[in-house]
Amino acid sequence: MIWENILLALTSLRSNKMRALLTMLGIIIGIMSIIGIMTIGDAMTTSVSGELSSFGTNNITLNVQERGSETNMFAGMGRGGGGDNGGKQPETDDLITDQIIAEIKEEFADEIDGVSISFSSGAGKAQEGELYANIAITGVNADYGTANNVTMLQGSFIAESDEANKSQSAVVSDKFVNNMFPGGESPLGKTVKIYKAAAIEMYTIIGVYQHEQMGFGGTASEKDVTTTLYIPVTTAKQDVLEKNYSNVTVIGKVGVDVNDLTGRLQLFCDAFYAGNDDWQLSVSNMSSMLDTVESMLGTISIAIAFIAGISLLVGGIGVMNIMLVSVTERTKEIGTRKALGAQNYHIQLQFVTEAVIVSVVGGIIGMILGIAIGSAASNFLGVPPVISPVNTIGSVLFSMIIGIVFGLYPANKAAKLDPIDALRYE
Repeated sequence: MIWENILLALTSLRSNKMRALLTMLGIIIGIMSIIGIMTIGDAMTTSVSGELSSFGTNNITLNVQERGSETNMFAGMGRGGGGDNGGKQPETDDLITDQIIAEIKEEFADEIDGVSISFSSGAGKAQEGELYANIAITGVNADYGTANNVTMLQGSFIAESDEANKSQSAVVSDKFVNNMFPGGESPLGKTVKIYKAAAIEMYTIIGVYQHEQMGFGGTASEKDVTTTLYIPVTTAKQDVLEKNYSNVTVIGKVGVDVNDLTGRLQLFCDAFYAGNDDWQLSVSNMSSMLDTVESMLGTISIAIAFIAGISLLVGGIGVMNIMLVSVTERTKEIGTRKALGAQNYHIQLQFVTEAVIVSVVGGIIGMILGIAIGSAASNFLGVPPVISPVNTIGSVLFSMIIGIVFGLYPANKAAKLDPIDALRYE
């Protein structure tokens, strides 16, 4: 009987194609919106999670923060960035000193692999004739490469000896090499001239690292993309009055309980700021940041999908309206079936099945369009699309529920028709 009702429903759809399409439109738009938004949200969550993980799951960030303010989980995460305290800046005595870093290394020597330090030294351009490369100069120490998973392709990264000697050494990206040494010659040992806004600086290349695009891609061409040029942090700060740091990254050893180490580091750092009424040292790890970001992005995606789902309500009402019209048009058919012995539940099943078929077909079309639009939008943002089987299957099941809920009233109305009155209907 169910199969017969399905065939009847499909026959009805084929005979009224335009009306069926208009009936499905609300369902299609609702499912398409939800699937598209969830696909983009999942893609962004996966991309951000992978990017945060690239900073190292054992990394613990120490960030100078104003007392009473909420923890800024993004402060100090950037490769070469500084802390953000909402416009108010700490004084020299409020920042992390070399002495604090030395004591952390001594106290936790058996549990950490080092402390990464970075300092943004501005932007510039390397230029030699018609050849050029855009760069952002960042002063780093030897531990920076470990903390940020810098992949070396040639030569070596900044070493402790480079820091001690305040050398004019530089580690450049493979993109930089492609722009400045297009002939394929080795850049190691070559001197490059860097033009900054107020100075010209000379550096000797000691290594080449693999550039990885951060964020959701960019519009700059390969030739114009800006990559980081790493120099010793002591070299970057030699002409700067401020020698202390707003944030550093502690690298936990493999196998260490990062959350436990984070808690003990916080207690240890609190002692240094016990007498500071305005500033404190906030300690957080990538694991907690990752959980927070994933939760935040997931909540945003669900909230937007819920708003988009309102169109499903409109679609359901559309299904109910059309089914009511269908009941009116087929009053004589209903009367004939009842006269031939059809029971009320037979009539109910027929119209509910038809409403479910309309909704499911609309849901499948919406699902296909949602996946296509979500994938296209994800690719446009520069992140690989993530298609969730749960979301796709759930959308079809949800559209089926919409069909049952909004098809029930017209079906009941059809089932309650008096067969004699139905047969007399003109």
